[in-house]
Amino acid sequence: MLSRDIQRLEEAVMLLEYPSWTARITDIIGMPVEWAVKRLPDMANRMISGATTKAIRKALEIAVATLEPRHRGEPRKIFHKGAVTLSGAVGGFFGLGGLAVELPASTTIMLRSIAEIAKSLGEDVNKLDTQLNCMSVFALGSKRRASDDAAETGYFAVRAVLAKLISETSGFIAERGLVEEGAPVIVRFIVRIASRFEVIISEKAAAQAVPVIGAASGAAINYLFMDHFQSIATGHFTVRALERQYGTEAVQAEYARIRTRLNIF
Repeated sequence: MLSRDIQRLEEAVMLLEYPSWTARITDIIGMPVEWAVKRLPDMANRMISGATTKAIRKALEIAVATLEPRHRGEPRKIFHKGAVTLSGAVGGFFGLGGLAVELPASTTIMLRSIAEIAKSLGEDVNKLDTQLNCMSVFALGSKRRASDDAAETGYFAVRAVLAKLISETSGFIAERGLVEEGAPVIVRFIVRIASRFEVIISEKAAAQAVPVIGAASGAAINYLFMDHFQSIATGHFTVRALERQYGTEAVQAEYARIRTRLNIF
């Protein structure tokens, strides 16, 4: 690989393997985010789970139907951050009760931003594989649950699990469309994405539910929320672009060397 492309890959590794979401949220709320999550009542957890699944289901419909960006040029990262920040201010004002409305809206905005990033890095957003890979960013950018398979850690490990689901879902949708949303293959894809996305949504909701946080911090949290997933999208689609140029095996081998050099285990 050329030295400039090795540098691009190293930047992607930093984005994908060093997510700073939790630390930045902790700085905003002034306490460990894990503490805030543990204080969420069971009813809130059920509501978060339902809202997350609904948001991912809606995002899948949009991804398959209308994801092609009309915008030409560089991704509008600041524009999308502004839109999500506004929705976060509204969500923060209404607290947990506003999550059911705010989350589908912010997830849709993030998906649009992810699609623009994908397109800027050489992806054909009209292809079903690309559309589902845009969806996969929500899982790639979220943390593993304690109950998940211990092997499912690290970018390529998570991506390998998602790749099989993407292939199955892509084949099903290409043949039958989304008319059968209850089909097992569609449900498996939604559940897999939502189950990982729910972890980071719980942290976001818990942070916004902390007393005295309010609408202003809700907006700041959503700004970081968008920034985090834009970074994951940039890393993911940079790796895919390099794979198209050098081949998957060569990129994975160099990725592993970079991880070792950076002491990422």
